[in-house]
Formats: sequence, structure tokens, C-alpha cells
Amino acid sequence: MEPLLSVENLRVEIPIGAGLLKPVRDISFDLKKGETLCIVGESGCGKSLTSLALMGLLPRAARRSGDRLRFAGRDLLGLKERQMARLRGQSMSMIFQEPMTSLNPSYAIGNQLTEGMIRHQGVSRAEARDRAILLLEKVGITAAASRLAQFPHQLSGGLRQRVMIAMSLMCDPELIIADEPTTALDVTIQAKILGMMKELQAEFGMAMIFITHDLGVVARIADKIAVMYAGTFVETGTAHQIFDAPTHPYTKGLLSCIPVPGKTKRGSRLGAVPGVVPSLVGGVRGCGFASRCPVRQAACGKEPALTDRGAGHACRCVMDSDALRNMVWEAA
Repeated sequence: MEPLLSVENLRVEIPIGAGLLKPVRDISFDLKKGETLCIVGESGCGKSLTSLALMGLLPRAARRSGDRLRFAGRDLLGLKERQMARLRGQSMSMIFQEPMTSLNPSYAIGNQLTEGMIRHQGVSRAEARDRAILLLEKVGITAAASRLAQFPHQLSGGLRQRVMIAMSLMCDPELIIADEPTTALDVTIQAKILGMMKELQAEFGMAMIFITHDLGVVARIADKIAVMYAGTFVETGTAHQIFDAPTHPYTKGLLSCIPVPGKTKRGSRLGAVPGVVPSLVGGVRGCGFASRCPVRQAACGKEPALTDRGAGHACRCVMDSDALRNMVWEAA
């Protein structure tokens, strides 16, 4: 069966004063209906730009290219902007990172919820309003009908995030891209939002790309994980493979930064990934993680390909799998 979304060698390039910035390069993955892919990595590694490239929402100066970008059998790279606009909001939907800046402060919640459905599906305002009330109730907002007249500033952060999730579901999309939707929320609200999103995904049969830097969030919802560093995927696999048998030094470094209940002793020092992400102007020479890697070798001067290590578990590293699995990060 053909995947819902198929991406091969996706690239984003942005001309700047210092040269050509290449913040996204060689991104490849397939996503089936009902699956959840989590893209995880440090801030600035290219996660959000990847999502914007998939949606065709890049800044005007940015250029998107690739060998394949197909969604539901359609070639997205060959679509004109007007054709892409028909897909956005209807078949593909996005939950942006900060709801306070994504929701328009000048318009009531009801107007913002119904606008997309009226435009894409040609329904009446009354039908769109009924759908908005239904979805607000689905995402756990009480007195949903009265909320339609409220403005974003009248809602808490958790409620605004729920409104964004309801908005993304208005046209019953096949794919939702969620860009760090729980970052600004406290732990209790975050857990409720994540549980609710999984329930809604199962109910509506959607595929989901979930972007985050929080591995704790990833562990709860992911079917597949892509670890991103310096604009590209350095390790991909199932949630079980990434958490139980990580192979890339960067993945192991990220996991070492997280305390493990029952294993991490109180007061002990956590791991840390030293150094900084290399400049992506003009591209990366060799392995982008080499300057920060505790096991770098001479062969790291040449960038490795993302190679399969078995059962669909892929890693971008020159070291063999056994050596990578036995590698241990030192505490900070």
C-alpha cells in the first residue's frame, strides 16, 4: 500500500548575506495512515523548517526542493500555490508552536474556527458553527457554544492550545503536523493534551507528524522517531529501537540528559552534549556531529549516509552498530 506521505531527499536553501544557508538537507521518510512520526532534536536543528517545507509555508526567500514529495498520491513539488492552498487546512493541517501568536487577537474564536471549513468545503456558516462546537467539546472545552464569541486573550494557554487542535480538525484532514504544541504548557495540562491528541487520532484515523525537543513526550505517542541534527536525520527507527537500542552518539547523548525513574540516583549528574551546532551556511563538511562527538574518528571527515542497521533502524554514522551500542556518555 502506498504511504500517505512519501518524502525523499527534501532540501531547503535560503540565500543570506554570508552565502547559502542549508538548514534542511537529505530528509527522507514514509508515513502511513494512522501512524505518528516524532521528529526530535535540539532547538535550531531544522525541525520547524521541515514542517513548513512539507506544508509549503516557507519564508518567501527560502527554496524547497527534493527528489520526491508525494501526499495522497499527489506530487506536492509540482503543485502551484493555489493548488497547494486547497490542500492546506483541508487534507493537511498544522498546529503551530505558540497559539497566542497563531490565533488572531482581533477575531473571535468562532470566526477563526469556521473560516477554513467555509472556504474549503463550501458549507453554510451554521454548519461550520455546529462542527466547531462539536470539536471544542471533543477537545475537552466546556460551554463550547459560549466560547465561540470569546477572543484568544480571554482563554488560558491550555484552552488556546485546545482551540488550535480543534481548528486543525475542522475539515477532517488526513495528516496533522503538530509543531511543539505542548511546549508552553505545564506538565499536567501537557499530559492531558497528549492523551487527547492520541484519542482524536485514533477516532479520525489521521497520520501525525509531531515535532518536539522533549523525549519524554516522544515516548508517550510515537510509532516512529526521527532524530534530527544540523538539518538532517541522524537516526530513525521505531520508538522501541530508539529508546531501547539507540546507535547514534547524538541520540545517546540526548537520552543521557534525561533522568530515568528508579535508575538515576538523586543528586547525581546527568549527561550533557558539549559544543555547539555547526554553521549550516554553505553546507556541512563531513559529519555534522564530529566536533561534539566523544568517539570521533578520522573517517568522520566524510559525511556518512543514513544506512539501515536492521529492521528499519537507520543511523548516519561510520562506526559499527556494536561499538555504538556500547558507547557510554560521561556525566556533565
